[in-house]
Amino acid sequence: MAEAVIYSAQPDPAGDTGESSGILAFERYWRQAINSRVWIAAILGAGIVLGLLVTLLSTPLYQSTAVIEISRVTSNVTNIEESEIEELQADEQYFQTQYELLGSRFLAEAVVDAGNLTASTEFRNAFADDPEVPLERREAVKILLDNVSIDPVRMSNLVNVRFSSPSRTLSSDIANLWAEQFLAANYEKRFGANIDARRYLREQIAELRERLAQSEKELVDYANANQIVIVDASSASDDSSSSTARSLIGDSLTTLNEALAQATAKRIAAESALRARSTAPETRNASSQLLTALATAEAKLASLQANFGPDYPEVQAARSEVEAMREAIAASRGRDISALEAAYRQARGEEAALEAQVQQIQQRFLSQQGGGIQYGILKREVETNRQLYDALLQRSKELEAAGAGKNNMTVVQPAVPAEEPYRPSLLLNLALSLLAAGVVAAAFVFLRETMDQTLRDPNDVQRLLGIPALGLIPRVNEDDILEELNRRSSELSEAYVAVRSNISFLTPRGAPKSLMLTSTRPNEGKSLTSVAICRSFAQLGKRTLLIDADLRNTALSDFLGKQARADTGLSSLLAGQGDPLSHMIPIEEHGFDLIPSGATPPNPADLLASDALARLIRSLEESYDFILVDGPPVLGLADALEISTAVEGAVYVIESNDVKIRAIETAMRRLRSANAKIYGAIITKLDERNSAYGYGYGYGYGYGYGDTDRDAHAATG
Repeated sequence: MAEAVIYSAQPDPAGDTGESSGILAFERYWRQAINSRVWIAAILGAGIVLGLLVTLLSTPLYQSTAVIEISRVTSNVTNIEESEIEELQADEQYFQTQYELLGSRFLAEAVVDAGNLTASTEFRNAFADDPEVPLERREAVKILLDNVSIDPVRMSNLVNVRFSSPSRTLSSDIANLWAEQFLAANYEKRFGANIDARRYLREQIAELRERLAQSEKELVDYANANQIVIVDASSASDDSSSSTARSLIGDSLTTLNEALAQATAKRIAAESALRARSTAPETRNASSQLLTALATAEAKLASLQANFGPDYPEVQAARSEVEAMREAIAASRGRDISALEAAYRQARGEEAALEAQVQQIQQRFLSQQGGGIQYGILKREVETNRQLYDALLQRSKELEAAGAGKNNMTVVQPAVPAEEPYRPSLLLNLALSLLAAGVVAAAFVFLRETMDQTLRDPNDVQRLLGIPALGLIPRVNEDDILEELNRRSSELSEAYVAVRSNISFLTPRGAPKSLMLTSTRPNEGKSLTSVAICRSFAQLGKRTLLIDADLRNTALSDFLGKQARADTGLSSLLAGQGDPLSHMIPIEEHGFDLIPSGATPPNPADLLASDALARLIRSLEESYDFILVDGPPVLGLADALEISTAVEGAVYVIESNDVKIRAIETAMRRLRSANAKIYGAIITKLDERNSAYGYGYGYGYGYGYGDTDRDAHAATG
C-alpha cells in the first residue's frame, strides 16, 4: 500500500504562545469549576457550618499582653563606617537572639517554677483534662509554649508577650510572670558573676559573724571564769596586727609596786632623819628663832645685871624671860625627836603593809599567768576573726558599689486582664472556614482537572497521541439522530462536513480509497460517524460504500432502519458465499450503499485474518470512489488489527471526556504494532466541558447524546 502524506486541517498546537497557554489553562480550570459548582457549593456550605460549629463549641480564650522594651547594650567605639555596619548587624543578631530566648523552653521552665504552676489550681482548671490530677513539669511547660506568642513591634525596641487562656486573670498573671522571669534571667546573665560573688561573700560574712561572736563569747567566758579583768587595750605598734592588754591584777601590782617603792623611800628618809636627829625645816626654823630670841634675852639680862642689881624688877623680868625661852627650846627639842620617831614608825608600817599587799597580788598574778596564755590564744582568735570579717565586709561593699548595674530591659506596660475573649471570633472563624473551604474547593477542582485522564483538549490528540484531529463532533440529545444529521444547518451536520473536508486532504490524491473507523471501546459514536461520513461523501456525488465489519455487533443496519437477511452480509462474503452486489443494501435516503455485518460467525478473528477481506476491498475499489469500513473496537479484540491490513489506513474515533488517554494510547500502540496507518482522530461528543479549550460551533452545548438512554443508541457504537 502506497504511503500517503497526511494533511491536517487543525492548527499546530506547538504554535501557541505561552500567554495563550496560560489563558487556556485558566479557562480549563474555570470550566472545571463551573462543572463542579454543586461540589464547590457543598464544600463552601460545609465550611460555613464548620465555622459556626467551631465558634459555638470553642472555649472562650482571653489574651493579655505585656510589653517589654529591650535596649541594646553598646560599647564606645570609634564612629567609622565599618563599625556602624558591624553595629547594625550586631543589633539585628542581638534582638533576634532575645526574641528566641523569650520563646524558649528554658524561660517556660523558669515561669513554671516561679509561679509553681504544677500545683496551681487555677492553671489546672484552665488547661488540665482532670484538674484533680497534678500536672507534670514537662506538661506545664508544653502548655505555656503552646499558648504564648512573642510578637516584636516593627521599627521599635518593643516586643509583645502575649498569653492566652480560658481565664482572664491567669492570662495576665502568666504574661507578667513571663516578662519578669525574662528580665531576671537577663539581669542574671549580665551581672551573674557579681551577684554570685556577693552571694558567696554574704554567706562567708554570715559564717564569720557567727565565728567572731562565738570566739568573743569564749574569750569573755574564759576571762569571767578566771577573774581576768581587762582594763586597757592598745596597739603594740602602728603597723602590727597584734595588741596587748593589761589585766586588773597586773595593773594593781604595778600600782602597789610603785607605792611600795615610795613607802620604802619614805621609811629610809625617816630612819635617816631619826638617826641624825634632824627635824623638818619648819621645826628647825622655829628652833633658830627661839635661840635667837634667847640670845637677845640673855644679852639684855646681862646688860641689866651689869647696871642694876639682881633684885631690880627689870632684871628679874629679863631673867624670867630667859628661863621661859630656855624651857620652850627644851620642849621643842623633845617634840622634834618624838615626831621623827613617829614618822619612822609610820613609814615602816606603811612599807610593811604595802609589802604584804604586793606579795598577795604577786601570788594572784602568778596564778593567772597560765590562764593568760589561753586568754591570749582566745584573744588572737577573736582578733583574727574580726580582721577576716572586716576584710570580707569591705570587699562586699566594694562589689555592691561596682556591681549595682541597671538592667537594659524594662516592662513598659504590664499585662492587665482582658475585658472580653479574643477567641472564638465568629467573623474570623467564618472567614477562615470559607478560606479553607475555598482552598479545598480549588484543590478539588485542580485534582479533578489534573487527574482527569480523559480527552478534554483536542490539541492533546496531536500532543499526546501524535496524530492530527480530523474533526470535532458535538454532543447532541435529539431523539432522532438521523433527523438531526439530515438537517444541513445542524451543528452535527456541519461538524461532519468539516470531517469530510479534512479526510479529503489526507493524501495528495484526496481521500483514501479505503478507510477504517475504529475506537477504543464501544459506544464512542463510531457507527454514527461512519454513516455521517459516507452521507457527506455521497452528497459530493462520490460513489460511497459502508462496510459493517463489526462481526460481533450487528446493530448498524438496525440503526439505519434496514433489515438484512441472515445469509446476507460481510461474514457470508468472507466465507465465499455469493458476490458483493448480492449482499449490498442501498441506503437511498443517505445516498450510499451498505454491506451489513451479516450473521455472527463462531470465529470472527479467524475469518477477518484471511486475505478475503483485502481481496474484497480491492475489488470494490474498482466500483466505488470511497469505501469506509466500520470496524470493531481495538481493546480486547484482534478484529480491528486484522481489518487494518486490508485498508489504506485508519481513522480513530475518540469520545471526549470519557475514555482514558492511557487506554487510547494502548489501543493505538496495538494498531501500530500491526503496521496500521493511522491518519488521525475524530473527537466525538464534545460539550460545555470542552468549550474552555476554544472548540465549539457556537450553537451552544449542554446536549447529551447517548446519556438519556444509552442502550437505545448502542448501535451508534
